[in-house]
Amino acid sequence: MSSDTAKNFSSLETPGYVGFANLPNQVHRKSVKKGFEFTLMVVGESGLGKSTLVNSLFLTDLYPERIIPDAVEKQKQTVKLDASTVEIEERGVKLRLTVVDTPGFGDAIDNSDSFSAILEYIDEQYERFLRDESGLNRRNIVDNRIHCCFYFISPFGHGLKPLDIEFMKKLHSKVNIVPVIAKADCLTRKEIQRLKTRILQEIEENGIKIYPLPDCDSDEDEDYKEQVKQLKEAVPFAVCGATTLLEVKGKKVRGRLYPWGVVEVENPDHCDFIKLRTMLITHMQDLQEVTQEVHYENYRSERLAKGIKKNGALKEADSTTTASNGVITDKDRILQEKEAELRRMQEMLAQMQAKMQAQK
Repeated sequence: MSSDTAKNFSSLETPGYVGFANLPNQVHRKSVKKGFEFTLMVVGESGLGKSTLVNSLFLTDLYPERIIPDAVEKQKQTVKLDASTVEIEERGVKLRLTVVDTPGFGDAIDNSDSFSAILEYIDEQYERFLRDESGLNRRNIVDNRIHCCFYFISPFGHGLKPLDIEFMKKLHSKVNIVPVIAKADCLTRKEIQRLKTRILQEIEENGIKIYPLPDCDSDEDEDYKEQVKQLKEAVPFAVCGATTLLEVKGKKVRGRLYPWGVVEVENPDHCDFIKLRTMLITHMQDLQEVTQEVHYENYRSERLAKGIKKNGALKEADSTTTASNGVITDKDRILQEKEAELRRMQEMLAQMQAKMQAQK
């Protein structure tokens, strides 16, 4: 061993120091090398600026070849899901971002069935992940589960529409919902505040669970605590998006030009765009964890419980046939053992579900 190496080791040999304080650095290096995956769903009626907002948030053009349908085509259009994936790199950190758009949602005269396609899509992604997790090639699983859903609310109403309430009720147990008031530059500050209060009141009255920002620990930095407090107070986020660069007082800003002035997208006095982006970026890891530990686990336990019930019914039918024949074969003995094993699994699942309910 060289003298330099020995010197390095001796410097670490301080009383009470083991060295596992460097573990976060190891995790950081590994995560950066691997990159991150995130899937965002945007839901809302046509014309609320969903695509513009997403392009503004991530400074990219996710829909370069999009053709906007005319009024005749919109009459025939049904809800379809359009997933666009883009690789974004910032200071060596790679993010594989997938944005799932829902063109056609809320545009029909009868919207009673407009969210079934969205529910099916979310369940399909959970089913695919469950299948991949149970398969042989578990190392290279692509996570396409929906980690966050921006639900766009029209600024022209007096609160939530029946469709908004029904949709959020159907989805709140499957995905993290973040309510967003679209085109906030149409309203004055007082109107925005009044609309926010009304929306939060209706969300509470209807028992809708939106994504709760995690509470801060007592040892957190004061600036971070203040930031989280401001983000919680801003819900639902009143935003407007723009990809056009304008010159204001010698500065280049992204905004919208009106006869009376410029609405700056990234000015916190004009809208909550910066707060929405801060919420999404600073809590991206938490959104993924809630998806994994709450929504996906709920789906997984329900799915396994259904499978166990189905298998139990089949075994019961087989045992009835055996009893009528009066002959017990090796196959029947194995089935009985499997049945006992399935019963144990069912009990474990019931305990897991009870624990998850208690945590909620």
